[in-house]
Amino acid sequence: MNIAVLGTGMVGQTIGTKLVELGHSVRLGSRSATNEKAEEWSKKLGKNASHSTFADAAKFGEIVFNCTSGMVALDALRMAGAENLARKILIDVSNPLDFSKGFPPTLSVCNDDSLAEQIQREFPDAKVVKTLNTVNAMLMVNPSLVPGEHDLFMSGNDADAKVMVRTILTEWFGWKNVIDLGDITTARGTEQLLPIWVRLMGLFKSPQFNFHIARAA
Repeated sequence: MNIAVLGTGMVGQTIGTKLVELGHSVRLGSRSATNEKAEEWSKKLGKNASHSTFADAAKFGEIVFNCTSGMVALDALRMAGAENLARKILIDVSNPLDFSKGFPPTLSVCNDDSLAEQIQREFPDAKVVKTLNTVNAMLMVNPSLVPGEHDLFMSGNDADAKVMVRTILTEWFGWKNVIDLGDITTARGTEQLLPIWVRLMGLFKSPQFNFHIARAA
């Protein structure tokens, strides 16, 4: 499958690498077709890895991962182009973390809205599914790094898109417990987990942890 990964940071490269290892053709998208990090990544990964602009990558991909920073996600997707995202599953991994006032970050949007909702409103023909945003990049594609039972969440309006995303999460990435929270408005909850996630990372001195929902029988 041809897959676009928008964003050349740790998250984008980690997801892109996993997808190439699984045999998919992956195009890493950035603002510039000559992005040095993307070029280095594609050379290292071989013939199934390529890089280009956001627009070219989005056009190439049958599925699109948004792995850009939350503060620039909408701008990046605008550069990708609504016509290149239309009718495609758009897996939104970004978080609205605002570091402008230092650390710890605040959320640029919360409570009565979410970044995922903003993306869905601006790109109504895309099938936005929010997921993977509550775990570290390495854990996204290798949940066994944290032993025992732990959970991943997803939100989205399109039921068929969520079926495909569940397949990606479970069969491709190895997740056992995926909780479908409901429509795209439920992404408010997972995005608002990030302030406690950041605090826990500081407490544990490691990003290799996750949440588990324990329920009575």
